[in-house]
Amino acid sequence: MSLSTPTLDTARLRLRPFNDSDASALFALHSNAYVLRYWDSPPWSERLRAERFITACRQIAEAGTGTRLAVDRISDGAFIGWCSLTRWNPDYRSASMGYCLDDAAWGHGYATEAARALLQWAFDTLEMNRVQAETDTRNAASARVLEKLGFVREGTLREDCVVNGEVSDSWVYGLIRREWRPSLEPDLGR
Repeated sequence: MSLSTPTLDTARLRLRPFNDSDASALFALHSNAYVLRYWDSPPWSERLRAERFITACRQIAEAGTGTRLAVDRISDGAFIGWCSLTRWNPDYRSASMGYCLDDAAWGHGYATEAARALLQWAFDTLEMNRVQAETDTRNAASARVLEKLGFVREGTLREDCVVNGEVSDSWVYGLIRREWRPSLEPDLGR
């Protein structure tokens, strides 16, 4: 069963399906060691990874297991990152959420705004009951994004990642439908 990939507009952002022309911007994002310092894999070193990522976006939608959306800033059309729901299980009405934004876009509330739009779509369209997210315990900014959205920290995965020889822990967050509180106001980085 395929899963339609939506286009979602917020006050400042457009979340849309990836296309082949996104490969260069996607590679720039994922080859940035600073952006990926808390990521569970090292920065990309070859542009082909971006092309494979875009192909994988189409494959997960076709398989009905999730959706990954490019995030553009409406004011200038700039690609600033992506947001996703993966591991969608229609029987349990659950999925995992993730996002990655360029460091120039940090501190403006874009991650919260993009994730909120995707969550609203998931709860309304997919009738999601639970969304889970994980973040490195050192990534306080990502933890704040999740908490602003209403996610609750449910536990710690101890030493669950080893990237470039560095061991790290992750926090697991969960958001349940009955606790979801959508907001119409954009988060302007507050």
